[in-house]
Amino acid sequence: MDTDDIIAKGRCCIDIEAEALAKTSNQLDSRFAQVASTVIDTLNEGQKLIFSGIGKSAHIGRKLVGTFNSIGAPSTFLDPVNALHGDMGLCRKGDALLAFSNSGETEEILRLVPLLKRFDAQTIAVTSRPDSTLSKLCDHALVYSVEKEACPLDLAPTASSTASMAIGDALAMVVLEWRAFSREDFVQFHPSGSLGKSLAASVDAIMRPKGQFAELPETASCRDSLERMTRPNSGCIALTDASGILSGIFTDGDIRRLVLTDSDFLDKPVSNFMTRDPITIKSGSLAIEALKIFESMKIDDLVVVDSENRPIGVIDGQDLTKVKMV
Repeated sequence: MDTDDIIAKGRCCIDIEAEALAKTSNQLDSRFAQVASTVIDTLNEGQKLIFSGIGKSAHIGRKLVGTFNSIGAPSTFLDPVNALHGDMGLCRKGDALLAFSNSGETEEILRLVPLLKRFDAQTIAVTSRPDSTLSKLCDHALVYSVEKEACPLDLAPTASSTASMAIGDALAMVVLEWRAFSREDFVQFHPSGSLGKSLAASVDAIMRPKGQFAELPETASCRDSLERMTRPNSGCIALTDASGILSGIFTDGDIRRLVLTDSDFLDKPVSNFMTRDPITIKSGSLAIEALKIFESMKIDDLVVVDSENRPIGVIDGQDLTKVKMV
């Protein structure tokens, strides 16, 4: 094969898998919603999800176990063969089984389902065949659509494995949103990831320190304050009393509002317009605490203060993107 043939065959494979994904997406219906409700109910009752499959389906199941665990949905993988020799001990009453089989006729999986039903487990078939034995045997069916494999022999699982993985991911994302899983929850389960490390850092590591944020006494004029804000390109200025204690904050938003309401504000004391007792965060606090404040208070700037409430830094909302926190 020449280069063009190789590229064409690669595109053909991807196109076939993409078609399977599109058809799977288009055919999602109330059955998908029923499965999502079942999974949510199982998790809300403090039970776990059990994934099972043979061959490529086993690999997909194990990957989805990792996905669901990462979003706070306790999950485990049960080998259907080992289940017959002692591993059923991990099952508990009220768990939910997601049994993967493209054909819906995998013998080991068909033998496993009745065993899980003894535990009053909800059973969910994940298959491309809604009329298969597995679909009929289970309480619910999560069905994906595959007309043919990308394999020229129509043998190696390609489009089917892609579609089954995608529908499992779709279920996971529905569960994530339904349970209001937050960024902080994600970090709790990913403490060694880049996001987790960022949020576990101290605010002192991400703030703009002295010299890189605007600060003046509260006796300054609005003109002086605006000039000082421009030098470090800051969206706010921290204002202090005679003792250096933070007394207020003046922001770009304040300036925009004053331009429309008080054309003579520039020569007036900034203390007339500053926000007194602004929202702050203590030095040494975790970055995740700063993120919570930004998200709950809907602010653009956060002043970092020391133990005596003196401003030592400012966190600009734009700074969060630099450390991959948002």
